[in-house]
Amino acid sequence: MGHIPEQMMNELYSAFVAIDNAADAEKFLNDLCTAKELEQMAQRVRAAKLLLEGKTYAQVITETDISSATLSRVSRCIQYGEGGYASVLKKGK
Repeated sequence: MGHIPEQMMNELYSAFVAIDNAADAEKFLNDLCTAKELEQMAQRVRAAKLLLEGKTYAQVITETDISSATLSRVSRCIQYGEGGYASVLKKGK
């Protein structure tokens, strides 16, 4: 992934794995990210959830106010990515 050393990426992934409740996730993400970054990630997760539920692009845009370009990227990840959205959102049910 880009120019970030693999060890640093693994430390990030391990930090997420260490989170075991929503309160700790909120604290960690609030420290880690800007408000705008959190808003964008939340929007993408919600859009992915709606797409996985079978909603149309128009329905997702209306509900999330996501840009069509970002929605297209989320959709491509769901269709051709590594399955991260489906795997994680399934666990969160």
